[in-house]
Amino acid sequence: MFEKDDLYTDALHAGQEADPATGARAPPIYQTTSYEFEDAEHAAEMFALEDDPAAYATAYTGKNIYSRIQNPTTMTLENRLATLEGGIGSITTSSGMAALDLGVFLLAEGGDNIVSSSALYGGTYTYFTHTVERRGVSTRFVDTLDYEAYAEAIDEDTAFVHVETIGNPALVTPDLERLADIAHDAGVPLFVDNTFATPCLCRPIEHGADLVWNSTTKWIHGSGSTIGGVLVDSGNSPWGEWDYPEISEDNPAYHGVNFAERFGDAAFTYAARARGLRDLGNHQSPFDAWITLQKVETLPLRMERHCENAMVVAEYLSEHPAVSWINYPGLDSHETHGNASEYLDGGYGGMITFGLEDGYEAARDAVNNVELASLLANVGDAKTLIIHPASTTHQQLTDEEKQASGVTDDLIRLSVGLEDTNRIIEDLESAIEAATN
Repeated sequence: MFEKDDLYTDALHAGQEADPATGARAPPIYQTTSYEFEDAEHAAEMFALEDDPAAYATAYTGKNIYSRIQNPTTMTLENRLATLEGGIGSITTSSGMAALDLGVFLLAEGGDNIVSSSALYGGTYTYFTHTVERRGVSTRFVDTLDYEAYAEAIDEDTAFVHVETIGNPALVTPDLERLADIAHDAGVPLFVDNTFATPCLCRPIEHGADLVWNSTTKWIHGSGSTIGGVLVDSGNSPWGEWDYPEISEDNPAYHGVNFAERFGDAAFTYAARARGLRDLGNHQSPFDAWITLQKVETLPLRMERHCENAMVVAEYLSEHPAVSWINYPGLDSHETHGNASEYLDGGYGGMITFGLEDGYEAARDAVNNVELASLLANVGDAKTLIIHPASTTHQQLTDEEKQASGVTDDLIRLSVGLEDTNRIIEDLESAIEAATN
């Protein structure tokens, strides 16, 4: 039984043992492309996935072929993040979008459709509307909180249902368990982006999610220096019963291996590694994984501070006379405060969105006048970050698409950092004053 306090221990220890070759306590960087086989027979067995499947679950077994597929350093991070999310396994990738793409690669083919909430990160929205469409996969967007619309949108060609734990930028938290029931009743998985919550605040797998992805670039890393992603397999999905050819049928791209039969509960993890990483090449580098491992050790502590600071700043902004509206899940006024209180444990996240009475120009002027906060296209940094999405991250969307995703012309997105809250508030106060005077 997982206890919240386990996060502090698992963030430091999960998925790692002292290096068997040297005794090093800190995880080594295995900066190598390839690994020696015991002999030709051993090599053939590994390429055919005929060796003991359980041996591939740990980083230090010598069951490695090529670092594009797996590497002891990246596997240490994968095992740790899978533990934190409550999954059976995970795959780390070169970015968050690569993690999403890896999942879509295995689940959707030409003629299929995706049913997704409309409150999405701009990059995800564009990926669904343009990138997968070139592969013959369409996307049906529904209001994030309209559960009947999800059920109506799903049909026999639906590959999966997608949603964000805390929608970007509207910061709405859907009823995850209700969505899981809707997806499973239709025989499709629920695929959840947990970037804004991290496993410190929410473990979607405990609420019925089949797959979880994160941009590790954000809070999981938290210092704005390393791009990465992770795709986590719950181990709870009946792939042998569902119709997913890459996983549940004899795979012609891998000697006819049926991943569901060969690997059971971990079928998706092994298919993602053997089919996805091998052929797409979107793996995370050993060095980036090593850096992220160092950052994960303090993730629970940092998330506490992000949440505490964000609540203080949100309360300040909610009373500011120049602020026309504010979104923060921790405020009673937020439309999904109830869902957030149910699904987020330990805080309401580090993100705030708000608008100014003077609209678009005032929003742009405000982000131009900050001094402590950084104006850049990232979130989840230890430092406070700010941006005007309508003119930047969501610029490519039409007016209708912006409205559906919750991006208004006056919206300012604030990623609250770890600085002293008095300094953050002083910076916002002077920026808002400059913009509204």
